[in-house]
Parts: sequence; structure tokens; C-alpha cells
Amino acid sequence: MLLKGSCHCQLVKFSVESPHPYPFNLCYCSVCRKTAGGGGFAINLGAEYDSLDVEGKEHIAIYRARFIDDASGQERVSPAQRSFCRHCASALWVWDSRWPRLLHPFASAIDSNLPVPPERTHLMLSSKAEWVSPCVEENDQQFEQYPAESIAQWHERLGVVA
Repeated sequence: MLLKGSCHCQLVKFSVESPHPYPFNLCYCSVCRKTAGGGGFAINLGAEYDSLDVEGKEHIAIYRARFIDDASGQERVSPAQRSFCRHCASALWVWDSRWPRLLHPFASAIDSNLPVPPERTHLMLSSKAEWVSPCVEENDQQFEQYPAESIAQWHERLGVVA
């Protein structure tokens, strides 16, 4: 499925091919929550990095999350690059050199109509903010950390491959 997206101020517009366009993964980790906002979680889709076409690249900035290692107290910088508009701060996508063929656009940046998922996965619930009450429906799955099932496996299991 061809996804078209943009930032709020419309200075960045992009398109990307997504074999996994269902917005089902709700991530409550502190990085997603603080950089993407919205309900205390962020939703990433699965797309093909090589198909990414961007208009307004000069308006994009990149953030790499920093973590403090509890055992050593040393700072660790994530290899994942979170792209956002440097003007309106809209979160656009995440790309990680460990999986160079994958791109994870934020569902919030997509302008195309996305399909409604038959179930959702709530992940990183151990990191959710106290004020957040997840809206968990009957078939939804919940995980304190990450599920073993990938975005591609979820789409295959439910037969919703684009």
C-alpha cells in the first residue's frame, strides 16, 4: 500500500510503500510518548526504506534517544534515527541502521486512509505514564515489554498483508 504523509506545517511531504499498513502497535515507552505525544503512546507502521520519497528534506531534523545505563551510569545513544520536522516538530518516521531495509512511519504523520486493525498490541506498558489508562479491547494483546511477534508476523497471522 502506498502511504502518503506530511508534517503539520506541510513543509515535509513523503510517500513510502508499506506491506504492513495496519496501525496496531501502540508503544507506551518514554521515548515514543515524549517525542510523538498523543494519548501517551505512538503507533509505528512497517514500510520499505528504499521506497521513501521525500519533498522538503531540508526541513527534517533527526533525534537519537539517549539512555542512562542503570548499572554503569553511562549514557548510551540509540542507533535509531527519529526524523521530525524542524519547524512544527511533527514526528515523521524512525529508521535504524540495524534493520536498514525497514522504515517505521508514525501513523500520526500519514495522510492516507489507513485500514482499521482487527486487534491491537499494547507494548512497553511497564513504561507508560501513571495518568494513561490504556483502552484495551477484547482481542487486544498486552505486553510489559516487547512482544516476540514482529509487525510482519502480526499482519501474516491475521491475513491482512497488503
